[in-house]
Amino acid sequence: MDLTQLRAFVTVAREGNLTRAAELLHVTQPAVSLQIKSLQTSLNLQLFIRVPSGMALTDEGIKLLPFAERAIAVMSELRQQAASLHPGNSKILSGKLAIGTILDPEFIRLGAFLQRLVESYPQLSTQLQHSMSGDVLQQIKSGHLDVGYYLGTPNKSFHRLTLTQFTYCVLAPSGWKSRISGKDWPALAKLPWIWTPPESAHHRLLSKTFAQYKVIPNKVALVDQEPSMLDLVKSGVGLSLVRESIALREAHAHGLVISDTVNLSTELSFITLDKRKDEPVIAAVFAILKTIWKT
Repeated sequence: MDLTQLRAFVTVAREGNLTRAAELLHVTQPAVSLQIKSLQTSLNLQLFIRVPSGMALTDEGIKLLPFAERAIAVMSELRQQAASLHPGNSKILSGKLAIGTILDPEFIRLGAFLQRLVESYPQLSTQLQHSMSGDVLQQIKSGHLDVGYYLGTPNKSFHRLTLTQFTYCVLAPSGWKSRISGKDWPALAKLPWIWTPPESAHHRLLSKTFAQYKVIPNKVALVDQEPSMLDLVKSGVGLSLVRESIALREAHAHGLVISDTVNLSTELSFITLDKRKDEPVIAAVFAILKTIWKT
């Protein structure tokens, strides 16, 4: 038994899903599965059972979860206390920072960001919450999150750092080239669309675009995860808005079709409330991100 296994146990227990847990832990799903399996072996107990929605705790898992959480908390406190004993660390930043994440860790450079944050401020405890872009904004506004990633431009009550700009493509199933080639937005609106909730950037971008042309898209499915959207496109269900890098990869690997006439641009930002931008911890976090995204 080690701390890595305990973190995997606690994260899977909270998320109820191996894929989501792997994203939050910045490792692969097989790695999380192996950590859970090793922990169960060392304890000689079954901690989870598979259910249609993912993973659920057994009775034994429910009873052990508080102890695992306590062990992780104690270890974090030990490290913070040890760091505070080093000469020159009296002014080091400490406390808790709640960060809202979106998309995949690689795209937002989450691993590099967290590594630099931990190295620079070992007494700072971070908590990650993965959701859709609009949810992150609302959670920051309500005070449940301190900072987070966002797609697009928030209103003036938010302070933002633009990390990168990128393009969304319209991706269609294999064999649909004749159906989308040369088609503009009004024509594409008549085809089946895989839609997303209002909290997503896809929804905001497409709703604004179709409204400009005064057309209503043909929505045939509603999903809230990019992998699910891609699966439906591959299955021939309909069109979806997909990041250009992913669209090119899927077109090459699976023969999916990219629209040759339309696309949409947006930007990845890191945001906080404008009134909080000068808080020492938040200012330090923005400074780290500026360094990471300059490289």
